[in-house]
Amino acid sequence: MNTAVTVALAVGAVVVLVAAVALRLADRLGLPSLLLYLALGVALGESGLGIQFEDFALTQTLGVTALVVILAEGGLTTRWTDVRRAVGPGLALSTIGVVVSVAGTAAVAVWLLDLDWQFALLLGAVVSSTDAAAVFATLRRLPLPRRMVAALEVESGLNDAPVILLVVVLADSLTGGTRPAWWFTVLEVVGELVGGAVIGVAIGVGGAALLRRSALPLSGFYPLATLALCVLAFALTDLLHTSGFVAVYLCGLVLGNAALPHRAASIGFAEGMASLAQIGLFVLLGLLVSPERLPGALGPALLVGLALLLLARPLSVALSLVWFGMPWRQQAFISWAGLRGAVPIVLATFPLTAQVPGATRIFDTVFVLVVVFTLVQGRSLPWVARRLAIATPSTPRDVAVESAPLESLDAELMQLTVPDGSRLHGVYLPELRLPEDAAVVLIVRDGRSFVPGPTTRLMRGDQALLVSARRSRSEAEQRLRAVSRAGRLAMWRGETGAATGTD
Repeated sequence: MNTAVTVALAVGAVVVLVAAVALRLADRLGLPSLLLYLALGVALGESGLGIQFEDFALTQTLGVTALVVILAEGGLTTRWTDVRRAVGPGLALSTIGVVVSVAGTAAVAVWLLDLDWQFALLLGAVVSSTDAAAVFATLRRLPLPRRMVAALEVESGLNDAPVILLVVVLADSLTGGTRPAWWFTVLEVVGELVGGAVIGVAIGVGGAALLRRSALPLSGFYPLATLALCVLAFALTDLLHTSGFVAVYLCGLVLGNAALPHRAASIGFAEGMASLAQIGLFVLLGLLVSPERLPGALGPALLVGLALLLLARPLSVALSLVWFGMPWRQQAFISWAGLRGAVPIVLATFPLTAQVPGATRIFDTVFVLVVVFTLVQGRSLPWVARRLAIATPSTPRDVAVESAPLESLDAELMQLTVPDGSRLHGVYLPELRLPEDAAVVLIVRDGRSFVPGPTTRLMRGDQALLVSARRSRSEAEQRLRAVSRAGRLAMWRGETGAATGTD
């Protein structure tokens, strides 16, 4: 076997293992994991172990591929009941907010850094996109109002499309290309967003129906097929010259909220692939940077970052959310939580690939900006939430139910785990009041399996297997969620088991 390939495989395996340990270390130190991944890439690069890597086009291609996987995971793990009440704010932030952020950042760059307007607009466009990986990973761990978090998630999932188009147009104009009229650019952005949304939702709906009706030979194929549908949505949409990033996020959103076989396994697989994509992307970006140039980019990065954080971002949030009645405290948090991560650095490779004069300056500035402000913003979010008094009390966790089809019996096999905080703890099985054609057939407790009886109680940490007729699966799952939230008197308390969001 080729020695170079063997060495590459060994280095890749070591990098993944070291990155996994680094993630644990980052959690203990309270640091964003992306900083450790970037540091790992720098340590492997020209100033560390001496690996020479300057392939900007390859970095751009792999970066876009990683973002596709990250956005797919974001859609798959987002609850539609949260998102549907935040679609308006999220769309406004990803369109109006982008325009205001780009213009505000560019104006400050022209004033303080004496940049040309076109170059300043390109710099503003590169840094204006919030990062899906950073938003999904950071905010979901905090007890925050769901609508507010969902608005940030929708923004980070959709704002890549208009920003990428803007970066491409500006980079083309700076290299001698024809700059289209502003109204044509606006129409093109709208067309890409609408086209990507339609195709992404269509593939998600069709894919969900296909997976429900297909009895695949191995359960491991379901996670692969789910992620493949999301990638297909991106590829097909991009071939049709509409927004693949919008399509992959919405396709994942549809699939993640559908009643799919082995849904929990599919989401877990997507989370693992997204983590792997983040590790590879950040390490690759760390390899690409030249550390000796970074001190010279510190001053411009701080100026641009402060302009974005204290002026452009707050103004964009205020103008975007003025129509939706969102409390000012939540608007202030959204303004501070516009996290930057891999997306701006990947976008900074577009001018490099297009050979825009001064593109290296943009890349170095963006790299330093992301590192500094990720450290500042990421660590301060819990404190900011407490100071703004928007942290929400923790609520009992919903029970997670995974189903698999039993084709010949026209039935469903479901698996659930009783989580900490669930009011299923202590409930007798008859008190679940499951449909007549559904029953708990096996419980695993403390590593021991047994067949339950009428006097069996569910306990915290139990894993249970249920069999239900296919027509009653949804009713059984709703009943389990209702009891998990409100206890054995769920019906008397008006709890139906439907997932609901809160402001």
